[in-house]
Amino acid sequence: MSAVGTTPPPLPLRDRAGAPARAAAGPSPMLSRLAAERATGVLVRERGALHLVEGGVVHAESPAAPGLDVLLTAHGTLDSAAWREAADRAGADAGRLLVAGGRLPAGALELCRLAALFDAAYFVLAPSSAPGRFRYGGPRPPAGFRPVPVADVEPGDPAPPGAAAPHLARSARRH
Repeated sequence: MSAVGTTPPPLPLRDRAGAPARAAAGPSPMLSRLAAERATGVLVRERGALHLVEGGVVHAESPAAPGLDVLLTAHGTLDSAAWREAADRAGADAGRLLVAGGRLPAGALELCRLAALFDAAYFVLAPSSAPGRFRYGGPRPPAGFRPVPVADVEPGDPAPPGAAAPHLARSARRH
């Protein structure tokens, strides 16, 4: 192995001084507008996508976060062959098919779905130098899931230690 004689050019750096102000400002203007107009479609950003139905987030995906399939199969909650079979038969509704067939508890599906959604949304909504774009309509997300309000997935100030996360506190007040 030989040493490189020249120093590579420096990587471009983002202005991090404005990041706290952007995070404290709340939801992005585009996401807020889509929520206010109760838009249905897919918001595509540099690190993934958010699927909205009537202004609420029903699904998020990012290559940086594990998907529902990984969360359900990684620790034995569900056999990977059972997931593949359900996905082949029902596509995006594989989880509901498994619940209906008694192979998966509904609570496990909802818990893993929300974990996958929030994990992916974290990366999708991270600061980016590339503009996002919204495609109205688009692929059908999994059926039967309650949308998560845009404000609950938008990065912001973390909850103080011991306090419930804002999306959990709001959910508890509704029930």
